[in-house]
Amino acid sequence: MVIPGSRYIEEKMYHPPLDLQKDAHVPDFNSYLELYRKSVENPDAFWKGIADEFFWKKPATGPIMQHNFDVTKGNIFIKFMEGAKTNICYNVLDRNVRDKNLGEKVAYYWEGNSPDQTMVITYGQMLGQVCRCANVLKKLGVKKGDRVAIYLPMIPELVYTMLACARIGAVHSIVFAGFSSESLCERIVDTQSCVLVTADGVYRGEKLVNLKQIADEALEKCLERSSPCVTKCLVVKHQGLRSQNGGACNGLQTSWDSGCDVWWDEAMRDVPEECDPEWMDAEDPLFILYTSGSTGKPKGVLHTVAGYLLYTSLTFKCVFDHRHDDVYWCTADIGWITGHSYITYGPLANGATSVLFGGVPVHPHVGRYWEIIEKYKVTKFYTAPTALRLLMKYGHEPVEKYDLSSLRILGTVGEPINPEAWHWYYEVVGRSRCPVVDTFWQTETGGHVLTPLPAATPLKPGSATFPFFGVEPAILNEHGEELEGEAEGYLVFKRPWPGIMRTVYNNHERFENIYFKKFPGFYVTGDGCRRDKDGYYWITGRIDDMLNVSGHLMSTAEVEAALMGHLSVTEAAVVSRPHKVKGECLYCFVSLKDHLEFTPSLEGELKRLVREKIGPIATPDFIQNAPALPKTRSGKIMRRILRKIARSESDLGDLSTLADPKVVEVLLSQRSQALG
Repeated sequence: MVIPGSRYIEEKMYHPPLDLQKDAHVPDFNSYLELYRKSVENPDAFWKGIADEFFWKKPATGPIMQHNFDVTKGNIFIKFMEGAKTNICYNVLDRNVRDKNLGEKVAYYWEGNSPDQTMVITYGQMLGQVCRCANVLKKLGVKKGDRVAIYLPMIPELVYTMLACARIGAVHSIVFAGFSSESLCERIVDTQSCVLVTADGVYRGEKLVNLKQIADEALEKCLERSSPCVTKCLVVKHQGLRSQNGGACNGLQTSWDSGCDVWWDEAMRDVPEECDPEWMDAEDPLFILYTSGSTGKPKGVLHTVAGYLLYTSLTFKCVFDHRHDDVYWCTADIGWITGHSYITYGPLANGATSVLFGGVPVHPHVGRYWEIIEKYKVTKFYTAPTALRLLMKYGHEPVEKYDLSSLRILGTVGEPINPEAWHWYYEVVGRSRCPVVDTFWQTETGGHVLTPLPAATPLKPGSATFPFFGVEPAILNEHGEELEGEAEGYLVFKRPWPGIMRTVYNNHERFENIYFKKFPGFYVTGDGCRRDKDGYYWITGRIDDMLNVSGHLMSTAEVEAALMGHLSVTEAAVVSRPHKVKGECLYCFVSLKDHLEFTPSLEGELKRLVREKIGPIATPDFIQNAPALPKTRSGKIMRRILRKIARSESDLGDLSTLADPKVVEVLLSQRSQALG
């Protein structure tokens, strides 16, 4: 690692503001280096010191960290604080209320879809609601180790439910409430969840989404697959569910099965506000969260109790330099890992006050984000480059109308941020005084792995900068050889950190094959990376067949499978095309059965099919008729060529390995039709 100095030429560095360094947890780069060296040279001592800040019913009995990353030496495993017992819900609620006297402190300011939908929730109120929900789940038959599926919008009940599961030792599996019934069914079946928690519906901007109907369809699909796992469906009456003019909600029909369905408010009415926590082993499962896989079948990423608690707590504390009087806002949805780690567990473990947001950035006006920051005097703001690019389209004026002087640190998540968006964020939103922490991590990593620290790290726009404590990155070439100095190749990690995933649920072989088989001895991220002459890391994008659309990872295989579900389609190939707002969008090539015509009507059917199978986030922007696809003589689709066609590039490179080069000419001639 090179200490940032004066050797840069191309990139301007943005140094931490002096006032932020005065009382920062990591006040300068030398302090970062000292802590980093301790974390990799003596990890047991480092993490034991972090663990001492939390409550343990029983301390660890063996080494703090044990692992094997080399498939040639046996099964892959990661163990952290083996023998210890604790409860993560106790540590993020009871510990704050009873030991730290934070019962009256605000845990969340909830902002719904409309500005008049608000709620203030203290830590004491949170503890009471979580305990009541835990008692309801137990009454519904949920036991330690059972899986609970949660399909809820961004409402307080979502946090209550996930923490209630953690309190009684159940494993929560949250499904983003924008996914289709097929995606929900798939996750329920895979986890064999015994209870589903959902809501009657939700407004997203002007659009009313009937969540209960989608949930019912998912449960019907489960029955069709002979998997009647869900015995009870707990349904929240969403308090923000009203028409946009403030009247009663019209047009939402909620079906009801009295043998299965239970109203949340009725179930919660007469249960006590006390519930003893279930003391869990350090390596007991905490949650399963699905992320797209390159085979098309989503992977159930499994995280465990103790390591995830410590890692999300420390990353939140240091990356956002958390202070007791901060008001922190992460705009993500809890249906994604960002919401798990940096809306729920990380902030609550630090006794933070957060904004919980259930709306969209441009409803009811394009200044909604800035209005909320002004209203609550937000100090730390964490959002996605996609949202920033969307808001950039409206110019400076909507931002400059609001008082954003409370902001001290800005953050980005989900994808690498392009320099134009970085500068807009830094100069317009942060008024050129707030450092931007550009965080790189994955569902699998549990928390930030490459990230600036706001008071310590000189910034280069677009760079994730340096590794977090305990994380040891490397860059490998195609042959698995480690590259030193300036280099570009595969981003891998040499050792585990406490928050890394432990397995793919019910499929450890898939876990080993995806993350450890290509380069034995390393965790393989699937991302490309460049390290510059100053030691800064730059993420260059996915190396495997994955797409990053609006910060959400999805597989080409998953979208291709959805398209091929249409009776007219014989073959499909999906690639990415750059998009000014989303970063990447879906460009799909479809081959139809003989004599069928590609029409606007068919195109609409295909887009609807993808929405139904996966969800609105996967809707293709472009679908091109492909009488044939470019393939090698062995039958492999050459996606490299398809990407160039989708991106309107003229230099297609070497075509000598194609079985039929004329296919490319046809696709090029029809490209303009697909682009409209």
